Amino acid sequence: MQNQRNVIMAVILTGLLLIGWEAAMRWFYPAPPAKPQGAATAASTDAAKPTREGGLQNAADIALEKKDLRAELAAGNRVAIDAPGLKGSINLKGALVDDVTLVRHRENVDKNSPPVRLFSPAGTPAQHYAQIGWVGEGVATPDTNTVWQADSARLAPQTPVTLRWTNPTGQTFAIKYAIDSDYMITATQSVANTGAAPVVVKPFALVNRTDKTASVDTWQLHSGPIAALDGSVNFDNNYSTVTEAPGQAVALKGATNWIGFTDIYWLSALIPDAGAKAEGSLRSLGNNVFRADLIYPGVSIAPGKARSQTVRLFAGAKENSVLEKYEATGVTNFSLAIDWGWFRWFEKPIFWLLDSLFKLVKNFGVAIILLTLIVRGVMFPIAQRQFASMAAMRALQPKMKALQERYKDDKQTQQQKIMELYKTEKVNPLAGCLPMFLQIPVFFALYKVLTLAIEMRHQPFALWIKDLSAPDPLHVLNLFGLLPFTPPSFLAIGVLAILLGITMWLQFKLQPAAMDPAQQQVFAIMPWMMMFVMAPFAAGLLIYWITSNILTIAQQKYLYSKHPQLKAQADKDQLDVDRSVAREQKPAANRKPKTR
Repeated sequence: MQNQRNVIMAVILTGLLLIGWEAAMRWFYPAPPAKPQGAATAASTDAAKPTREGGLQNAADIALEKKDLRAELAAGNRVAIDAPGLKGSINLKGALVDDVTLVRHRENVDKNSPPVRLFSPAGTPAQHYAQIGWVGEGVATPDTNTVWQADSARLAPQTPVTLRWTNPTGQTFAIKYAIDSDYMITATQSVANTGAAPVVVKPFALVNRTDKTASVDTWQLHSGPIAALDGSVNFDNNYSTVTEAPGQAVALKGATNWIGFTDIYWLSALIPDAGAKAEGSLRSLGNNVFRADLIYPGVSIAPGKARSQTVRLFAGAKENSVLEKYEATGVTNFSLAIDWGWFRWFEKPIFWLLDSLFKLVKNFGVAIILLTLIVRGVMFPIAQRQFASMAAMRALQPKMKALQERYKDDKQTQQQKIMELYKTEKVNPLAGCLPMFLQIPVFFALYKVLTLAIEMRHQPFALWIKDLSAPDPLHVLNLFGLLPFTPPSFLAIGVLAILLGITMWLQFKLQPAAMDPAQQQVFAIMPWMMMFVMAPFAAGLLIYWITSNILTIAQQKYLYSKHPQLKAQADKDQLDVDRSVAREQKPAANRKPKTR
């Protein structure tokens, strides 16, 4: 009866776990909303939560963005950006970098889909742009309405562009833009004073954006304002903390190494020259618009003199190799714009190994399988010791039962004698848990890599798996997409989740039987519980776990062949447990009454 109660409790707890897991997944990883049909549906998307990809979620905003963008870009008066990493244009009105798309990244898994748009002009629903300028004291300085003159119509790695504007009092302001083959734009802003009196100007740079396009911000994946201060990357602020700050502004303490806004996959950041005493701040402008400022000290420019200041603008994807390249050129801890978290010392080597395997085989799914082979191969000697320890534990069973019987009324002495037995026989009862504990950091590292590394985004494997960073798209309950509905995530069981459950069940079947019948019944339902829990996870993670289960099954069969006595004992234990379960399930009326 006690065992039956234990099983019932296990089933109840499993159900609560499934329901809680579904709620957590909906909160932390909301699915992109379907395109609304009609006014009622459109209104319901106003409060849609951000997604991992980011971007506008409201259908009305999406339609208006397309309309506004066409009008803004058709107006002309722009300098084209034409580089291997970036395409777009610079608006000569205001000298705004407000039109940037990422050549190497597409909006969705379709290779013919448009490139990801990072910057959009001011006033559009997805506004996101950078401005380079000056604040003057008693002197006219250019602003967002200033129309600049360009010395070239195209900005490319081989052809920088200089914009100029002269005020009525004889000060000429210039911004020289240069771009590399990835995502870095270098802006050299200068002022030449040909007037009759000295002038004081304060250079600045800013990034302005709406949070309507922000990606989801969770406890483990930061999205929002970001800065490196005194060499340490600061993830403390998000859009809500900036909005709630006194005066809706956050002054950042320490020397600003770089500052801007990050999504899970994208980054826009301003980088001052090394040694420049630039102050960084974050500000809410209201109406879902935010600004990151980089302000330099004011400088006095005498007549006939000129002063210049350089700032770099990163506008692109958070590709680890690209960020590390810029970090090597002096951008402090730039690769940590990827939110690796506390365990980056383990995650980055896993990422490096996975990326190296991908470059070798050209398929991230195959690379994940090879990574699993390497991990299991490294742990194989530990697994051998685990089985040897299990064999030794089986051999000790008669002695342990004798001690348990002898000291059944004195549990403390019983435990002490059993520990002395372990020490005398040189057996470690925890040795069997070691491989599982060693796999946990690998599993967690791969989970982080799949959720934050853009290198995994939209990477196909085979057949129906088009994106290893997304869940399995085929669900059994809607007949693999034939029925027009999407099951809730905890019921969205795909082929990979089923394979996970089957391989885990086979793995558990090969393990030595638990002596407690209730415990064995819990183990029997565990694979199917994990099938539901893991279904919403990235397909790449399920491929790793399925491969690991298959290798574990093969490993167990091999090691059982090397330890036949352990296999024989396991079969005997299983028979004993089956008999015990049968006795528990036997109706009480058919049992013989106990005699005193």
